Amino acid sequence: MAKKAEIVSLIDTFSDFKETKNIDRTTLIRVLEESFRSVIAKMFGTEDIYDVVVNPDKGDFEIWRNREVVRDEDITNPNMQITLSEARKIDESYEVGEEVSDEIQFEKFGRRAILNLRQTLAAKILELEKDSLYNKYIDRVGTIISAEVYQIWKKEILLLDEENNELLLPKNEQIPSDFYRKGETVRAVIARVDNQNNNPKIILSRTSPVFLQRLLENEVPEIADGLITVKRIARIPGERAKIAVESYDDRIDPVGACVGVKGSRIHGIVRELHGENIDVINYTSNIELFIKRALSPAKVASVELDSELRKAEVYLKPEEVSLAIGKQGMNIKLASMLTEYTIDVFRELEEGEGVEDIMLDEFKDEIDEWIIDAIKQLGYDTAKSVLDAPREMLIEKADLEEDTVDELLRVLRSEFEDELPDNGEK
Repeated sequence: MAKKAEIVSLIDTFSDFKETKNIDRTTLIRVLEESFRSVIAKMFGTEDIYDVVVNPDKGDFEIWRNREVVRDEDITNPNMQITLSEARKIDESYEVGEEVSDEIQFEKFGRRAILNLRQTLAAKILELEKDSLYNKYIDRVGTIISAEVYQIWKKEILLLDEENNELLLPKNEQIPSDFYRKGETVRAVIARVDNQNNNPKIILSRTSPVFLQRLLENEVPEIADGLITVKRIARIPGERAKIAVESYDDRIDPVGACVGVKGSRIHGIVRELHGENIDVINYTSNIELFIKRALSPAKVASVELDSELRKAEVYLKPEEVSLAIGKQGMNIKLASMLTEYTIDVFRELEEGEGVEDIMLDEFKDEIDEWIIDAIKQLGYDTAKSVLDAPREMLIEKADLEEDTVDELLRVLRSEFEDELPDNGEK
């Protein structure tokens, strides 16, 4: 009797599982029947002669065995056959060749059969759970979700959704300044669903451009309504982003709509992204104009395009060069990402200047690359822009030794020795 109660409890478990894992009752009953048949097949070599009937309303089940009536002397397989004399004990009207159905008590199969049933059920339940998780999230890729931090590891954070499903936020999908404690709520976009060996993993992202786009859609009704389209997004997560938007209604200013009155719409997004500066520009299919807009706030004098190589040479007044490059080269990098063009910045020659400026990268044979990179991070990309900069500032801001800066200036000045006097310190 204890074993029967043990079996019935399996059905009760299914009921609980249905509530927590959102698997329909019909599927659960089918799985239970399949599990019984699997165990029976292992025990008797076949399950064809058995009928399994699950009664979900009553919380029990029945197993019926169908055997052929044979003459007493002809019986060879008691599991599939029943003698005429035994059959007539059930009903005197039975004849040879007819079929007799009798109920089997599963608990009489023994403890091993019950253990096999539990293991089979556990495996099928796990498979159902994985399928349910995969199907739930595969159609939600690209949407924002809020989840609770459950565990924090070095390389990723484990989060739980409202049904306690596990979600992963890898370190490389977190904004550098992200910091969370257990129990806090995280907003992120569902980046992808990996499903190797039927083991689904839901990967979230806060660095994806899609996350920024979804935040915009939530804050700007015109985007959600289709009046404004987000054409392109370029991000350096946690630092800066550029967004190109377009309106199909001339009465709507797409940039103004996205920013909002006094920045009301964009401020909420900036806070979510921990202060990430967001530039919104008007999209245009005119690539020359698009590049000029992408380099904002710098004012570009002219652009020379190589459409085949997707390269652009941009010329600016000397005072605009550092704006175009931006802090640590961030502005020009984002502009290149947004326009999908490699952008090289050149200082426009002033009237009367006879010698063309030279990009710092041209001096890599004479100057160590790490020194060039340190100078470029200050916003100086050309030889003349460095020569025009105060020597003390180069030493302090680039964190270079005096001898290093002096040697740098000497090498650069030698290229313009006919034009520039050697003035020593600037």
